[in-house]
Amino acid sequence: MRHGAVIVVALAAAALGVGAGLLVSGPGPVWRTELGQRTLQRAAEVAKPPPEGVRMARRGEPMPSIALPALSGERIALPADYAGRPLLLNFWASWCAPCVKEMPELDRFAQTQGADGVQVVGIALEDAEAVRAFLARIPVTYPILLDTPGPADSSVQVGNAMGVLPYSVLIGADGRILRQRAGPFDPGELDDFARVAAP
Repeated sequence: MRHGAVIVVALAAAALGVGAGLLVSGPGPVWRTELGQRTLQRAAEVAKPPPEGVRMARRGEPMPSIALPALSGERIALPADYAGRPLLLNFWASWCAPCVKEMPELDRFAQTQGADGVQVVGIALEDAEAVRAFLARIPVTYPILLDTPGPADSSVQVGNAMGVLPYSVLIGADGRILRQRAGPFDPGELDDFARVAAP
């Protein structure tokens, strides 16, 4: 590896470390911006590429076809089952405090969307029993799918190189990735985030 490439990888790793630290201890205003998120995403992709054989979709690219079970056991095909409608995928787990904190904002946003609006879909990266127990205490109105966390889970396939939760991806009505977000939404942020998907 050439000296210049080593420096680029080192800088990317440093940025990833700082970004992850900010997400854990509280992101500053820069990391909450679109520019901050894009910078964090690029640094993560350089510092931690996906495992061999796993393709990670990037902004502007079509979302890979993913089929996941709902809590009912029915398999849902993403993005095919929502074709023609914008989609917000939110990856979460019941043990993730920032995930739980943002759920009322996700639920509020989901309830404001009409028939052609953005469909919110939660994807829980944990086992079905834990998710059922959690949703019995804190229900939401949007659909919840299940996936097993790991180096090639569905969040990684749509750009979660860092493996952080919560992680959200906005998919356009044409099935292309419009925006990615590492970290939780504060009240009111989601409306602006999803505006680019408006018909």
